[in-house]
Amino acid sequence: MLTGVATTKKLAKSQMDKKREFVLREMDAQRMTAVEASRSLGLSERQVRRLLAAYRQEGAAAVVHGNRGRTPTNALTPDVRQTILDLAQTTYVGFNQTHFTEKLHTNHRLSVSRATVQRVLDGAGVASPRHHRRPQHRSRRERRPCPGMLLQVDGSHHDWLEGRGPYLTLLAGIDDATGEVPAATFRDEEDAHGYMLVLRSIVQSHGIPLAIYSDRHSIFVHTESADETIEEQLAGQRSSTQVGRILEELGIQLILALSPQAKGRVERLWGTFQDRLVSELRLAKASTREEANAVLATVLPQHNERFARPPKEITSCYRAVPASLNLATVFSFQYERTVANDNTVRFGSDVIQIPANRERSSYARVRSRICVGLDGSITVLWQGRRIAHQPSSDPNIVLRAQKLRR
Repeated sequence: MLTGVATTKKLAKSQMDKKREFVLREMDAQRMTAVEASRSLGLSERQVRRLLAAYRQEGAAAVVHGNRGRTPTNALTPDVRQTILDLAQTTYVGFNQTHFTEKLHTNHRLSVSRATVQRVLDGAGVASPRHHRRPQHRSRRERRPCPGMLLQVDGSHHDWLEGRGPYLTLLAGIDDATGEVPAATFRDEEDAHGYMLVLRSIVQSHGIPLAIYSDRHSIFVHTESADETIEEQLAGQRSSTQVGRILEELGIQLILALSPQAKGRVERLWGTFQDRLVSELRLAKASTREEANAVLATVLPQHNERFARPPKEITSCYRAVPASLNLATVFSFQYERTVANDNTVRFGSDVIQIPANRERSSYARVRSRICVGLDGSITVLWQGRRIAHQPSSDPNIVLRAQKLRR
């Protein structure tokens, strides 16, 4: 028999509450044992006896949890909720929800989870701009165990500035073992000059990798449709491209992919950058290539901290740069030229005068090597020694591989 005091408070009972009330009433009337009640409610006998004691004391109110109807202590205040909504629709419009949550942590000191942000935005009808495609069942190639064993390189031509400026091409390399992006740069187009800048930055900051994985772009290898030179026909083989020559000099193996899916890691990198980096460029209001590269220099370390993973083996396969190696000479556009009778070398519209020195008073009819540095400077080499140099008049020059009259 019920001995407790009945409550006058109205309670919103769920079906489970009604079931508990029925079972407790049956127990109180001794028509059901504690064992039967525990099996019916899915609780332990000890918990059932506690509920029965509370039921006898409080009546039907005992079956309703004490926290029902109360505001959780960790619930967002209306001001914080409104702040999240305002930022999502103004400053960070277009950011995916994970990226937006990170910005709330770093820039606004709002320690909320991504799930909380999602609930707030979904509740207000603010959909995520990131649409995920259904995963394709494809066997993935295992990552290389050590950093520096393989770097995937590629370029992505995209509306990075979202109409605020020209279309740009982002060139980048990603370490297959760690997912780190050691270097990247924005260019007007996918060009050899840009790849040289990326590779030189990687060599200077990390060392010389063992292999590079790229597509079959003519920057890396001559295409079959390209006409052979007379020298190539006589030699019976194609000569190296400017970037190909650099890889050979550094002892870097070039591996050519047969499809975009084969270099999936760098392809997935573009998906990440075209979402998160585009948002960062929008936030910074970047409208030129120079401004985009300034934003990239800030975002790239943050990206690596967020997405890079530890390698299977800690041993690095990046090789140290030999002290005898002149990187300025290696990373240059090089051409063979014959010195004219007046001791000059012509390169396009430039005429470089070779001064007399202790070794020779004249270099007429000597085969020399022209090295056009990435800064646009021109150096003339003979037997590996510099015999003339012309500084660049345009530090922002864009270089392209050329086939000029010898």
